[in-house]
Amino acid sequence: MKTIATIFFIFFIGTAAQAQNNTTDVKVETIEMGIVTETAKELNLETKTEVARLYKFKNARVTKALSFTTKRNKAKMA
Repeated sequence: MKTIATIFFIFFIGTAAQAQNNTTDVKVETIEMGIVTETAKELNLETKTEVARLYKFKNARVTKALSFTTKRNKAKMA
């Protein structure tokens, strides 16, 4: 009974897949655009005040990131 139901299901899915009409062609509309040869330069004369962080030690963030330890770094006694 299970095999008959499986064969019927496969036959039904195959027939339904072949019955679909996929003959519609999709056409894409193209847009023609020209090439811009001149560019305008804008000068921004505003000065912005930015704050820089000052660390006491050189490469403090890098040394902190590299000096991490995990639980498995500890030595085990045999």
